[in-house]
Amino acid sequence: MASLVSRAGLSERASFVRSQLPAHGFFDGKRWRVAAQAFPLGPAHVKILDRLGRALHAFTKACNLLYRYSVEGRQPAWIHELLDAGKPPELIEISRSAALRAELPVVIRPDLVLTNEGFVLTELDSVPGGIGLTSWLAQTYCALGDRVIGGPGGMRAGFEMIFPSGHCVISEEAKDYRPEMEWLLGPGRVRNAESYVADGSPIYRFFEAFDWMRLESLRLSWQPGQPMTPPLKPFLEEKLWLALFWLRPLREFWRQQISEKGLHFLQRIIPYSWIVDPSPLPPHAVIPGLDIHQWSEMARFSQRERELVLKISGFSELAWGARGVWIGSDMSGAEWSDCVREALEACRRQPRVLQRFVAGSVVEQVYADADHHLHVLAGRARVSPYYFVHDGHPQLGGVLVTLCPKDKKILHGMSDAVLSPAAVASPAGSEARIHGS
Repeated sequence: MASLVSRAGLSERASFVRSQLPAHGFFDGKRWRVAAQAFPLGPAHVKILDRLGRALHAFTKACNLLYRYSVEGRQPAWIHELLDAGKPPELIEISRSAALRAELPVVIRPDLVLTNEGFVLTELDSVPGGIGLTSWLAQTYCALGDRVIGGPGGMRAGFEMIFPSGHCVISEEAKDYRPEMEWLLGPGRVRNAESYVADGSPIYRFFEAFDWMRLESLRLSWQPGQPMTPPLKPFLEEKLWLALFWLRPLREFWRQQISEKGLHFLQRIIPYSWIVDPSPLPPHAVIPGLDIHQWSEMARFSQRERELVLKISGFSELAWGARGVWIGSDMSGAEWSDCVREALEACRRQPRVLQRFVAGSVVEQVYADADHHLHVLAGRARVSPYYFVHDGHPQLGGVLVTLCPKDKKILHGMSDAVLSPAAVASPAGSEARIHGS
């Protein structure tokens, strides 16, 4: 990655990036390792990112329609019953209100694991952090001459396009992200969710749906129809959708809504996923892909068979920020058995989703730590593109890459990770060197 820049030049670049940090920093003072260069992606990976926003927007529209059809009796009732599990009646009523019927998230951010073949989608976030940080990283590395995806102003322009005025209302639980939003919008447009009183101004919702019942001032002053984005539709924020996508009885619905090509494209990116549901099967049936008759059999899987990820689907304080995630191969047999049992018991109030675990490819990136010396991190990359949807058209504003040490199974922001924007690999340079999984 660093073949065309001298060691001294790389050190100067990292020092420049560090010198540009705002006085108050980002993420409530949390730090990360500073990359000497933006993370280069080759043409094949960039091509996927260019197409992915449209496919995920179509998928989100289809999810919204499927939920409504289930409520109306045009699709099976168990779909909306599963997606509504554990949610208070007030929030379910809001999410079904006529005023919100066509409302969809206007920011789409998938979390993608970088592999030799392309990407694997592990999460789909419509209330994402990192917007301000990615905007700052883009303009900073562009100033160094890197060919950053989205350019120096793509993130800021994208956010201003979908939210030109109003207040970013951020909860205490999400306070770590307040500095980046104040940098992006200015302190005067960022408000505390716990004390906010809606006055008709547009609201950018920077709190999870499970916080809603605790935000009394906002609950009493806001009505459906007053502008708020993303809309209060907690059913759209469930990880269960990645499992519903793979259900054979729904395949024709997905094909009709997102097209044959769109369906095949997403099948290459979304890993096979299951709804952990203890409902009994016919005696001759097995769970597809696992070849077990009932979920309790999964508790006895060997470590090799436990290359699986169990996640709380949503509507929980544990369902974001890499919490509520259990990787089977990282646990003892007894711990895994307990997780499976808890998942089955919680199905009707806090559903779980199961996915194949994908480690991702190992790549290298040069960075400077607090000691200002250069190092090389061999790690696995989480690639997070930000799509801003305006007039039904998603636009790619920028891409945040989080390179985590290769021994980490959960790829998430941490002090020993390297954070940088993604760039188009220079024809004269090279893309990130992939060593295999």
